[in-house]
Amino acid sequence: MYKEPIGQEFAGHVHYQASPSAYEVFMDEQGIPIYRGIGVYDVRQLALAPWQRMGGQGTFIELDGQAGMWGMYIVEVPARGPLNSERHIYEEIFLVIEGRGTTEVWGGGNGKKRIFEWQPGSHFAVPLNTRHRLVNATSSPALVLVATNAPHIMESFQSRSFIFENPFEFSDRYDQSEDYFKPRDELVTDPESGRALLRSSLLPDIAHCYLPLDNNRAPGYRWVTPRMAGNTFFGGNIAEYPSGRYSKAHYHQAGAVLVCLRGMGYTYNWPVELGPRPWEAGKGHLVKVQDYVPGGMVSAAPGGGNWFHQHFSIGKDCLRVRAIMNRELQRNSQKHSNVRTEISEGGRAIGYREEDPQIRKNYKEALQREGVEFQMPESLYRP
Repeated sequence: MYKEPIGQEFAGHVHYQASPSAYEVFMDEQGIPIYRGIGVYDVRQLALAPWQRMGGQGTFIELDGQAGMWGMYIVEVPARGPLNSERHIYEEIFLVIEGRGTTEVWGGGNGKKRIFEWQPGSHFAVPLNTRHRLVNATSSPALVLVATNAPHIMESFQSRSFIFENPFEFSDRYDQSEDYFKPRDELVTDPESGRALLRSSLLPDIAHCYLPLDNNRAPGYRWVTPRMAGNTFFGGNIAEYPSGRYSKAHYHQAGAVLVCLRGMGYTYNWPVELGPRPWEAGKGHLVKVQDYVPGGMVSAAPGGGNWFHQHFSIGKDCLRVRAIMNRELQRNSQKHSNVRTEISEGGRAIGYREEDPQIRKNYKEALQREGVEFQMPESLYRP
């Protein structure tokens, strides 16, 4: 029973005791590990545990700044076997890390099962609330990274039966046509950003597919935004940095995660309060760094947002990443923190000529260790 305070006493706890979110409760109930941190060098190194609901092994991934916005998990598809079939009213996008197999998708009623193949680097989405399952075609386990907006949906509806047993067919998203999962490569102009857009529910190999020149993040930078399976939640892009080059530091809201697809690199993260030159200010030890190889990942702006972050390609091959974020964050980033607009011009990016000299020094040393030449044009650093 509630007891009112007496006299000048305050009601309630001295410190607010937040209840776990619906998604946090869901994760705990699954009985598999939950990895937390700023990033992962390679998801193959993460511990997995049997996941009864999925019929394979898995682990949840919740990077700094991501909690409550959207979720990630790794699932291992057993050798020459399937995962359990499932359907749900949250969106998911899939990225194959290892293995080969097929995905089966079918709607309700007399809907015919559609099947498509995948391999390392395949990226796909299944339409909302369609039943689907992943099947491994080889004698070795397959590893798949999945991003989901289940945290938002579970918190909104607070009903497992509504989420997992809902019979509603989203026919406007899935017409069950034979060519629904046919890969497409036609680029169009994104009406929101004016940059390249690709509409395809299946991309067979995003580690090696063609990316058009974009130049926004660095000289020679390539970029495209995928739109998949009628998704309305997920945005982001597939991007590529040339060998020996790196991006300007910039800041925006939290919630973006970069997954390494090809090459190798590292990312710096630091709060804007440290200023554009943290080493020069004697605060370089507060800059967080995450190294990664294909299958690794890093949170951009991990500390609740408004953190500078900067990405570096250090391998002999280009650095290619899949940036995953919700579309609202992507729109806000493009509107308010275009990396072409530097701090000196009222923007949110640190120009190369304005950055801390230690950044370039550290980068050249990292390249030297890998036997890679520094490829940044000297003109970028001149006033």
